[in-house]
Amino acid sequence: MIKNALILVFLGLVLISCKCTKTGTVSKLDGTWELNYISGPRIAFDGLYPNKKPTIVFDSKENRVSGNSSCNSYTGKLSVDGNKIDFTQPMAMTKMMCGDGQGEQTYINTLQKITSYDITDDGKTLNLISGDIAMMRFTKK
Repeated sequence: MIKNALILVFLGLVLISCKCTKTGTVSKLDGTWELNYISGPRIAFDGLYPNKKPTIVFDSKENRVSGNSSCNSYTGKLSVDGNKIDFTQPMAMTKMMCGDGQGEQTYINTLQKITSYDITDDGKTLNLISGDIAMMRFTKK
């Protein structure tokens, strides 16, 4: 009987610690991040975003993601499980007319391909990953 009780207490502690760790990892995303690298386009980064770099803002308490695509603002539900992240759910987006829109379209299309994330140990760099390829890199603001 005591052995069973100890096993239950141990399992309970393991579950609680796992939940805390998961929440702690998600909260590392919180705040504003500015894009400084995007994979794929044949145009130089500064050519894609000559006036304003895209940003992404995470709010784990409200379960929201928002930001600016270099022209338009966007917002949607934050979908994170461990280091897996999903941007394929519909997001609300303003519809301002800004230049040729190639940088913005590249940003949105790449964001929808992201499957996971990684934050460096110093907490200053966020990599958004598709499969096993880092597609986007952000710096904490």
